[in-house]
Amino acid sequence: MSLRDLRTVVAGRPALDGAGVRILRTLGSHRHALDPFLMLDEIRSDDEADFIGGFPPHPHRGIETLTLMLRGGFEHRDHLGHRAELRDGGAQWMSTGRGVIHSEMPLRSPEGLHGFQIWINLPARDKLKEPEYAQVDADQLPWHEFGDGARARVFAGAWSLGGHTVRSPLARLAASARVLELLLPAGHECVLDVAPGDAALVYVIDGALAGGVGAGSTAIFDSGTALGVRAGADVAHVLVLAGTPIGEPIAQHGPFVMNTGDEIREAIEAYRNGSLTEPARTAG
Repeated sequence: MSLRDLRTVVAGRPALDGAGVRILRTLGSHRHALDPFLMLDEIRSDDEADFIGGFPPHPHRGIETLTLMLRGGFEHRDHLGHRAELRDGGAQWMSTGRGVIHSEMPLRSPEGLHGFQIWINLPARDKLKEPEYAQVDADQLPWHEFGDGARARVFAGAWSLGGHTVRSPLARLAASARVLELLLPAGHECVLDVAPGDAALVYVIDGALAGGVGAGSTAIFDSGTALGVRAGADVAHVLVLAGTPIGEPIAQHGPFVMNTGDEIREAIEAYRNGSLTEPARTAG
């Protein structure tokens, strides 16, 4: 077992997105050195004014989105006819492929709103595939108790925990992307198996990691066969992301992520002329 070394820490920066939604962005939409992950946003506020504008209808092409809700909720609608409420503890996956137009509007709640959206790149072969969508409620997501006060919830993919494979119903993400929520007692270390060539990131929600990586920051780790996540002097609440780098060129313009500038221009034109969401034509 070779534990990964900490490479760098990326601090979150406040930003506005959608219709004036206040977010904390740690992996930005133009930071492409963390293949296959393109973006990591946290939305967290008790004040409706910070998020009530939501995310009105907008397009995507060439990516997958994973939305996690810890508190409060969003209503999802898309051009395919999906309409669902994502609430406390649930998760939603959307593989946009050739094109999706959707909206995410907050549900009113006295508890405010706390959630995450993660963007995952699609390989070139899948960027023009038909879109897919799935959602799971909190009671469908598996928890693992380590027996020493530490707990883990598998939001996406499959993880080896305590000698057993624990799999989320959302297990078909691109680039073998997987997301784990960890609650660690003060000073506790959890060691996770991660394939040597995979990217591994830890986002601190509350508390801090040993070494001082605090809330709102992402710790990025070098290669190795295992990832050690150790809490600092207090309880630590974190997200762990892992995935296999795609290793392809990335061209991006807002919600469109392709491999070349020409493909980006094609996506923009398709959105403008209304063909972005048309099914792919087959020969014959």
